[in-house]
Amino acid sequence: MAGPLSHIRVLDLSRIMAGPWTTQMLADLGADVIKVERPGVGDDTRSWGPPFLKNATGVNTREAGYYLAVNRGKRSITLSLDTAEGQDIVRQLAARADIIIENFKVDSLARYGLDYETLSRTHPRLIYCSITGFGQTGPKRDVAAYDFAIQGMGGLMSITGERDDKPGGGPQKVGLPIVDLTTGMYAAVAVLAALAAREVSGKGDYIDIGMLDVQAAMLCNQAMNYLTTGRVPKRNGNAHPNIQPQDVFACRDGSMVLAVGNDSQFQKLCEVLGIKALAADPRYAKNASRVEHRESLLPLLRTAFAREDRAHWVAALEAVGVPCGPINSIAEVFQDPQVQHRGMQINLPHPEAGSVPLVGSPMRFSAAPIQHVRHPPLLGEHTAEVLMEIGFDAQRIAELRKSGAI
Repeated sequence: MAGPLSHIRVLDLSRIMAGPWTTQMLADLGADVIKVERPGVGDDTRSWGPPFLKNATGVNTREAGYYLAVNRGKRSITLSLDTAEGQDIVRQLAARADIIIENFKVDSLARYGLDYETLSRTHPRLIYCSITGFGQTGPKRDVAAYDFAIQGMGGLMSITGERDDKPGGGPQKVGLPIVDLTTGMYAAVAVLAALAAREVSGKGDYIDIGMLDVQAAMLCNQAMNYLTTGRVPKRNGNAHPNIQPQDVFACRDGSMVLAVGNDSQFQKLCEVLGIKALAADPRYAKNASRVEHRESLLPLLRTAFAREDRAHWVAALEAVGVPCGPINSIAEVFQDPQVQHRGMQINLPHPEAGSVPLVGSPMRFSAAPIQHVRHPPLLGEHTAEVLMEIGFDAQRIAELRKSGAI
């Protein structure tokens, strides 16, 4: 069965992470995604290594792990947007596309006549999504941004990390480019919503996604903690600010996460740990009291957890329905039987490496299951193929290569 978006064409004018994450999701769903890259250079992330994918003889290819993570399922063509020929090809591809994703600086594509206002005049069904650091309006609209900076500006680092008065205290970024990824997901949701609306109205739409907006939205409960009280949330390590006990606990052979969510689960926790009387203590019987008295509660739990290995506690707590889990290394994640059962690691044929290991999509459909077919493309791997689809012959393609337009 074809994927749910197998009838959709996407022109991907984005690079780095947020835009390519969006288009990789659309490609996973079956869309035909054409990735436009600079001749000879390509997406910046191709060179963001080591590590690089190795070929069959163990030599590094040009494909960095960073690039491979966000570009499967696409076709790559090279075009120089500084040339009239390159701009004209983009217009031809745009005329056939349902969706355009781009993350150029504000107003950059308007100089080439490749902005939404221009393209939509002849293609009113076009859905056009612009992804930038700060959106298309406002005092910072022209400022460039990277994930790390937005994690800081958007408040995430102010609530991530250990308290300042504890060892290792201070602001921390999340261990992956979380703002890029969430921005890509918001963009994907937005373009799919616009596709659904187009089925009713017959018209496309322009979507403006700003990374700082996304991070502000992702503050979620911590934002509401501030907005409803006026008190500014602080870093609290691994402890949840509103629900206790939710923290990291050291066991005899490693650490685990405990995520008690209600009073009943706390009672079961105390029974498993052999400290049943703790659940009846008025300081700890109710969640609000546990939050208030967590400084005295947590040491009691830490003492209990330290008596056994984490596998013992995880099995015992899972058996009674108390949410918990080991803190796995990334290697342990892909060795986990559940992760393996769900097929989250995939391997696709690759023209240089023979095979490339990738992380699969988490989306599961019964009627139109996702099929991973295309490896992250080599730079310009599909240039001739795509140009022939829009009417170019081999001679014209050779002329464009010679001129530097592709």
